[in-house]
Amino acid sequence: MTYISKPVFDRELKKGSAELLILSLVERRPRHGYEISKLIEARSGGVLRFNVASFYPLLYRLERRGFVEGKWVEKAGQRRRRYYRVTARGRSVLKEQRSTWREFVNAINRITGAEHA
Repeated sequence: MTYISKPVFDRELKKGSAELLILSLVERRPRHGYEISKLIEARSGGVLRFNVASFYPLLYRLERRGFVEGKWVEKAGQRRRRYYRVTARGRSVLKEQRSTWREFVNAINRITGAEHA
């Protein structure tokens, strides 16, 4: 019997939750891409890491879909950075994704018995 290997399973879980993670981190204040990426890594205890080659295209896609808005900012002595903030549409999507995520995690816990571990 074949099964999904850990690297493939991890990649699919990360891909399925990336929008939720990013929108959550720019909900309260604008952040630049590198900061978002590092916060995800730090807050997940190093479990979640995004490759630059996949992370920035995801930010651009969120921007094209109207979920975030990017703005270039230049600060003295620093390189120019694009800061992203959640839009009204993005807030609505975030609310829906949080609800869906909670339902999903609760269902998985009920099935796998993880809630009793």
